[in-house]
Amino acid sequence: MTEIRIKRLIHRANYRGFKEADILLGGFAKANVHTMSVDELADFEHLLGARDNDIYAWITETKPVPQEYNTPIFVRLKAYKPEL
Repeated sequence: MTEIRIKRLIHRANYRGFKEADILLGGFAKANVHTMSVDELADFEHLLGARDNDIYAWITETKPVPQEYNTPIFVRLKAYKPEL
C-alpha cells in the first residue's frame, strides 16, 4: 500500500498545472518520499491539497503559511533546491 501511495504522491506533485510547482514539488517528491515516515507522507499529501499559487506564495514568503501547512515537511520543501 505504501508503494502505491508513494507513486500517487509523486504523480500528484509532478503534474500540478503550474510549472514552478511541478518543478519544485515534483523534484522534492522524487528526492524525498521514499524516506518519509507515514506521518510525513500524510503531511505532504495534505500540502498537495493546497492551491499551487498559495504554496508558491508561502515558499517565496509573499503570504504567511497557515498553521495547518507549517509542518516539518513544508520546512524541508522550502529548503529544497531543485536541479534545473
